[in-house]
Amino acid sequence: MTYPDLYILRHGQTEWNAEDRMQGWLNSPLTPKGEMDAARQGEILRSLDLAGFDFWCSPSGRAVQTAAIACGRLAEAIHTDIRLREIGVGDWSGRLRGDLPMPDGPDPYMQQYAMAPNGEGFDALEARAEAFLNDLTGPAVVVTHGITSRALRLILVGESALAKPSVHGGQGCVYRISGGVQTLLE
Repeated sequence: MTYPDLYILRHGQTEWNAEDRMQGWLNSPLTPKGEMDAARQGEILRSLDLAGFDFWCSPSGRAVQTAAIACGRLAEAIHTDIRLREIGVGDWSGRLRGDLPMPDGPDPYMQQYAMAPNGEGFDALEARAEAFLNDLTGPAVVVTHGITSRALRLILVGESALAKPSVHGGQGCVYRISGGVQTLLE
Protein backbone atom coordinates (compact mmCIF):
# COMPACT_ATOMS: atom_id res chain seq x y z
CA MET A 1 0.00 0.00 0.00
CA THR A 2 1.15 3.54 -0.69
CA TYR A 3 0.99 5.96 2.22
CA PRO A 4 1.12 9.76 2.28
CA ASP A 5 4.17 11.65 3.54
CA LEU A 6 4.46 11.64 7.31
CA TYR A 7 6.48 13.33 10.02
CA ILE A 8 6.53 11.17 13.15
CA LEU A 9 7.44 12.57 16.55
CA ARG A 10 7.93 10.75 19.83
CA HIS A 11 6.82 12.65 22.93
CA GLY A 12 9.52 14.40 24.95
CA GLN A 13 11.22 12.83 27.95
CA THR A 14 8.83 12.18 30.85
CA GLU A 15 9.43 11.78 34.57
CA TRP A 16 8.96 8.03 34.18
CA ASN A 17 11.35 7.87 31.21
CA ALA A 18 13.96 9.49 33.44
CA GLU A 19 13.21 6.93 36.18
CA ASP A 20 13.26 4.04 33.66
CA ARG A 21 9.65 3.04 34.37
CA MET A 22 7.32 1.21 32.00
CA GLN A 23 4.53 3.65 31.07
CA GLY A 24 2.32 1.92 28.57
CA TRP A 25 -1.16 3.42 28.79
CA LEU A 26 -0.41 5.29 32.02
CA ASN A 27 0.96 8.81 31.94
CA SER A 28 3.63 10.95 33.52
CA PRO A 29 4.34 14.57 32.63
CA LEU A 30 7.23 15.87 30.58
CA THR A 31 10.41 16.81 32.40
CA PRO A 32 12.07 20.16 31.63
CA LYS A 33 14.27 18.19 29.21
CA GLY A 34 11.08 16.76 27.65
CA GLU A 35 9.73 20.25 27.14
CA MET A 36 13.02 21.17 25.43
CA ASP A 37 12.73 17.99 23.29
CA ALA A 38 9.28 19.13 22.14
CA ALA A 39 10.49 22.68 21.51
CA ARG A 40 13.31 21.29 19.35
CA GLN A 41 10.78 19.26 17.35
CA GLY A 42 8.78 22.47 16.88
CA GLU A 43 11.87 24.20 15.48
CA ILE A 44 12.36 21.34 13.03
CA LEU A 45 8.71 21.41 11.94
CA ARG A 46 8.70 25.19 11.49
CA SER A 47 11.53 24.80 8.96
CA LEU A 48 9.32 22.57 6.76
CA ASP A 49 6.51 23.26 4.31
CA LEU A 50 3.54 21.65 6.03
CA ALA A 51 0.82 23.13 3.85
CA GLY A 52 -1.95 20.56 3.50
CA PHE A 53 -0.74 18.42 6.43
CA ASP A 54 -3.10 17.20 9.14
CA PHE A 55 -1.87 16.94 12.72
CA TRP A 56 -2.56 13.77 14.72
CA CYS A 57 -1.68 12.87 18.29
CA SER A 58 -2.03 10.08 20.82
CA PRO A 59 -4.56 11.07 23.51
CA SER A 60 -2.00 10.32 26.27
CA GLY A 61 -1.11 13.40 28.28
CA ARG A 62 2.62 13.27 27.48
CA ALA A 63 1.91 13.19 23.73
CA VAL A 64 -0.71 15.94 23.97
CA GLN A 65 1.74 18.07 25.97
CA THR A 66 4.42 17.47 23.31
CA ALA A 67 2.02 18.24 20.46
CA ALA A 68 1.00 21.52 22.08
CA ILE A 69 4.63 22.64 22.34
CA ALA A 70 5.86 21.27 18.99
CA CYS A 71 2.81 21.87 16.79
CA GLY A 72 0.69 24.45 18.58
CA ARG A 73 1.84 27.37 16.43
CA LEU A 74 1.60 25.36 13.22
CA ALA A 75 -1.64 23.43 13.40
CA GLU A 76 -5.11 24.78 12.93
CA ALA A 77 -6.28 21.68 14.83
CA ILE A 78 -4.56 18.70 16.43
CA HIS A 79 -6.71 15.57 16.26
CA THR A 80 -6.32 12.71 18.71
CA ASP A 81 -6.63 9.03 17.87
CA ILE A 82 -6.45 6.28 20.49
CA ARG A 83 -4.74 4.01 17.96
CA LEU A 84 -1.63 6.19 18.41
CA ARG A 85 -1.28 5.47 22.13
CA GLU A 86 1.70 3.50 23.42
CA ILE A 87 1.82 -0.29 23.57
CA GLY A 88 -0.04 -1.58 26.62
CA VAL A 89 2.25 -3.20 29.20
CA GLY A 90 -0.47 -4.65 31.40
CA ASP A 91 0.66 -5.62 34.90
CA TRP A 92 4.02 -3.91 34.37
CA SER A 93 2.54 -0.42 33.96
CA GLY A 94 4.37 2.00 36.23
CA ARG A 95 7.00 -0.56 37.26
CA LEU A 96 10.73 0.12 37.24
CA ARG A 97 12.43 -1.78 34.41
CA GLY A 98 15.19 -2.88 36.77
CA ASP A 99 12.62 -4.72 38.92
CA LEU A 100 11.32 -6.71 35.94
CA PRO A 101 12.76 -9.84 34.32
CA MET A 102 15.36 -8.96 31.69
CA PRO A 103 15.46 -11.63 28.99
CA ASP A 104 18.68 -12.75 27.35
CA GLY A 105 19.26 -12.35 23.65
CA PRO A 106 19.10 -9.52 21.18
CA ASP A 107 17.25 -6.38 22.25
CA PRO A 108 16.06 -7.47 25.71
CA TYR A 109 14.49 -4.04 26.14
CA MET A 110 11.99 -4.78 23.36
CA GLN A 111 11.46 -8.32 24.60
CA GLN A 112 10.18 -6.91 27.90
CA TYR A 113 7.25 -5.38 26.00
CA ALA A 114 6.44 -8.73 24.41
CA MET A 115 6.48 -10.62 27.71
CA ALA A 116 4.56 -8.12 29.89
CA PRO A 117 1.75 -10.02 31.68
CA ASN A 118 -1.63 -8.89 30.35
CA GLY A 119 0.18 -6.58 27.93
CA GLU A 120 -1.07 -5.72 24.48
CA GLY A 121 1.68 -7.39 22.46
CA PHE A 122 3.27 -6.37 19.18
CA ASP A 123 0.69 -7.99 16.86
CA ALA A 124 -2.18 -5.96 18.36
CA LEU A 125 -0.09 -2.78 18.29
CA GLU A 126 0.82 -3.33 14.65
CA ALA A 127 -2.83 -3.97 13.73
CA ARG A 128 -4.01 -0.70 15.25
CA ALA A 129 -1.05 1.23 13.79
CA GLU A 130 -1.82 -0.15 10.34
CA ALA A 131 -5.52 0.69 10.73
CA PHE A 132 -4.57 4.27 11.59
CA LEU A 133 -2.30 4.53 8.54
CA ASN A 134 -4.95 3.04 6.26
CA ASP A 135 -7.43 5.70 7.38
CA LEU A 136 -5.14 8.65 6.55
CA THR A 137 -6.42 10.74 3.66
CA GLY A 138 -3.34 12.92 3.18
CA PRO A 139 0.04 13.91 4.58
CA ALA A 140 0.28 14.19 8.35
CA VAL A 141 2.36 15.09 11.36
CA VAL A 142 1.94 12.36 13.99
CA VAL A 143 2.86 12.73 17.67
CA THR A 144 3.05 9.37 19.38
CA HIS A 145 5.28 7.15 21.54
CA GLY A 146 8.54 5.24 21.15
CA ILE A 147 7.20 1.74 20.51
CA THR A 148 4.20 2.95 18.53
CA SER A 149 6.56 5.05 16.39
CA ARG A 150 8.62 1.92 15.74
CA ALA A 151 5.48 0.02 14.68
CA LEU A 152 4.39 2.80 12.32
CA ARG A 153 7.86 3.08 10.79
CA LEU A 154 8.15 -0.71 10.35
CA ILE A 155 4.89 -0.70 8.38
CA LEU A 156 5.92 2.32 6.31
CA VAL A 157 9.59 1.51 5.65
CA GLY A 158 10.24 -2.07 6.75
CA GLU A 159 13.12 -3.37 8.87
CA SER A 160 15.51 -0.72 7.56
CA ALA A 161 13.55 1.83 9.67
CA LEU A 162 15.15 0.33 12.77
CA ALA A 163 18.63 -0.31 11.36
CA LYS A 164 20.16 2.74 13.05
CA PRO A 165 18.35 3.32 16.33
CA SER A 166 18.68 6.81 17.74
CA VAL A 167 20.33 7.20 21.11
CA HIS A 168 17.36 9.22 22.35
CA GLY A 169 14.65 6.91 21.02
CA GLY A 170 13.30 9.71 18.88
CA GLN A 171 12.83 12.29 21.61
CA GLY A 172 13.69 15.76 20.30
CA CYS A 173 13.86 14.70 16.65
CA VAL A 174 11.45 14.07 13.78
CA TYR A 175 11.25 11.06 11.45
CA ARG A 176 10.30 12.00 7.89
CA ILE A 177 8.75 9.15 5.90
CA SER A 178 8.26 9.70 2.19
CA GLY A 179 7.94 7.11 -0.54
CA GLY A 180 8.96 4.31 1.83
CA VAL A 181 12.19 6.10 2.83
CA GLN A 182 12.91 7.28 6.37
CA THR A 183 15.03 10.35 7.15
CA LEU A 184 15.92 11.40 10.69
CA LEU A 185 15.69 15.17 11.17
CA GLU A 186 17.62 16.45 14.17
